Amino acid sequence: MTHSFAADNAVPQSENPAESSSEPSLQTGGERTAAGTALGAFGIAAVIGGFALLLHWLAQHSPRIGPGYEGWAQDTTVSSLAALRWFFGDMTEPLFYKSDLAALGLLAGATAAWWAGRRGAKWAGTLSYGTGLWPWVLTSASLSLMLSNLAFGWMRDDGWQPTFVPLVCVAPAMVLLYGAGWRTCITGAVLGAATTTPLALLFIPTVSAPLGLPAVVACVLAMSVGSVISFTLARRLPWLVLREPRPATQPELPPSGPHPKFLRDVQWAARRVLRDFTETHFFANEIAGACVILTVGAAFVLNPGLSSYGTGLLPHILFAQALTSAIGVTLWSGWYRDGGWAATYASVVSVAPATVLAYGGSWTAMVGGAVVGAVLAPPIARAISAWLPAGFHPVIGNTAAMAISTAVAVPVLGLLPF
Repeated sequence: MTHSFAADNAVPQSENPAESSSEPSLQTGGERTAAGTALGAFGIAAVIGGFALLLHWLAQHSPRIGPGYEGWAQDTTVSSLAALRWFFGDMTEPLFYKSDLAALGLLAGATAAWWAGRRGAKWAGTLSYGTGLWPWVLTSASLSLMLSNLAFGWMRDDGWQPTFVPLVCVAPAMVLLYGAGWRTCITGAVLGAATTTPLALLFIPTVSAPLGLPAVVACVLAMSVGSVISFTLARRLPWLVLREPRPATQPELPPSGPHPKFLRDVQWAARRVLRDFTETHFFANEIAGACVILTVGAAFVLNPGLSSYGTGLLPHILFAQALTSAIGVTLWSGWYRDGGWAATYASVVSVAPATVLAYGGSWTAMVGGAVVGAVLAPPIARAISAWLPAGFHPVIGNTAAMAISTAVAVPVLGLLPF
């Protein structure tokens, strides 16, 4: 792993850009057709938008099964079942869903993709960028999440706490940097829980609140700063050794003729948008992405008062997320060329949903947040990650970009009429 890889590719979960490519056949062979990329990206965004409209209509006839979000945090301190549900809810909180059922869908989709991938099914894509480390990524992230809940769960007497933050930064990134094994797994889990959650607890009242910014700004800033601290410490631990990148796989050349290439570009872009829904989990898999969307939709229909903090804005969030990913994938598609990568997922888990919640799901919030996030977040992430030395995962740049973009977008959009 060298300093220059980040400057050229800014790959968030793999030190080898070629290794990170989940579908070489869809990511090589020169420039993509702009029309094919746009059709695939905005086509799947339209499908998700139609699904969101359906959810909005079905929610009006919801049976409202089970408890709502209100009081859930306080219940975790007296009920083991509520605490377990909160733990699973944390798994989808980076997507602003906070749904235990959606978490089960996410895990089921990823497991299905893993099972199919082990049997050579190309339709399943890959997990964790084809590294073969997905089981360790999931184990370390889950363990870090468990430690965060055990250490700071008692604070939920006062309501919501950012116990979810270690899930999507230090622990899984540590596995991808240092490889499989219990030493890496446990080290990443402990460092993540010990740095990111306390920092989030500190930054919410000292950064987000005084500036009038959403709590997500403090949370992703904590992920970035906590990752810097953790990777600095990791370089001094004798039992951790940066793993050697795998040799680059031989790219598959695209078929000749304009129509096959056009259709491949459509397919690639549609799958890329779905992957963005699980990129923050270091899964980056379209099957897992589709499953988490479907199951959070089911959870919303069963009880609109639970998902997305009981705001009833889940359909708005889904549409904004799909739109911001589609815009980003279309706008920055050149960075994906020849196995490259762009942080098009960054707005999916920060700017787009944050603006929806900040401004009540208005069209200005949904579209404006999607556009601003797609334009700002990927290049900021790329620029910051370009400066990272060996042993410092680009998740630092990605989460810093989320904080900066959200801190800019929310106040700017507030100047517009709603």
